[in-house]
Amino acid sequence: MTLEDKIKQAIKDSKERKFTESLDISINLKGVDLSNPKNRINEEITLPKGRGREIKVALFGSEEMRGKVKDTADFVFGAEDLSKFAEDKKSFKKIVNQIDFFLAEANLMTTIGRSLGQVLGPRGKIPKAIPPSQDPTSTITYLKKTVRARSRDKRTFHIPVGNKTMSEKDIAENIREVMKRITSHLEKGYGNIDSIYVKTTMGKAVKLEGGDIQ
Repeated sequence: MTLEDKIKQAIKDSKERKFTESLDISINLKGVDLSNPKNRINEEITLPKGRGREIKVALFGSEEMRGKVKDTADFVFGAEDLSKFAEDKKSFKKIVNQIDFFLAEANLMTTIGRSLGQVLGPRGKIPKAIPPSQDPTSTITYLKKTVRARSRDKRTFHIPVGNKTMSEKDIAENIREVMKRITSHLEKGYGNIDSIYVKTTMGKAVKLEGGDIQ
């Protein structure tokens, strides 16, 4: 079976739901010392065919910078919002769960780290710093086709590669790009991959082989 055939099988084996299920790949590593942070996977990968859903990007910045991104950012926050969020972290967590990526004007990064780092850090959502003079529009456009691959200290991690509305061909192209990036950071490439599976959010997992993807 080709990679496209296995993606089709994963979609076929999943029941109809009242929401559009994502497709993820699950990667199991071997022979990698993940107790050493240098060996952990922490990559932002641009999917050539996108996620099949809207990626939400938020910006912390000055009034001037917020004006530059009013048509591209999904959420914009000012410096005055930082203290409000710090005082009500429960509400801030609900906001964070709606957002895929954060950007922040560079001069706000220290304050964000100190007041909101304990919420953003564990979720892998520490903002990218943007110089005050820079227009973040192009960065936001890039992030809207991007996924984060993050292993932390676990040998198994998951990466979204599309959803059920996309064609098997487009999902396969996304998977190949993700695996090219992941294996490029592994000393032995596919030799450090124990297994790979593709599945819908609530469906059965279908095993992939390196030969399917390469």
